[in-house]
Amino acid sequence: MWRKRLMVIAWPAFLAAAVLEMVVFALVDPSNLHWFGSPLALTREAVYTLAFFVFWGLTMASSALTTLLSLPASEL
Repeated sequence: MWRKRLMVIAWPAFLAAAVLEMVVFALVDPSNLHWFGSPLALTREAVYTLAFFVFWGLTMASSALTTLLSLPASEL
């Protein structure tokens, strides 16, 4: 039961993170990013990877919260 619920949360979040990654990096060049006034000391691939996992984590948290709020009180 929990494995299925995890996949119901993780898979749509993965797809949303992929779309979000494409949209963001179609508009933003990772080599132009700065952190507290200094350029990032990361390669483009590292920025793409870190951003994808941040986007995936945020969208997964959103999906998990939606799933939690939709559960009946008897399942909590």
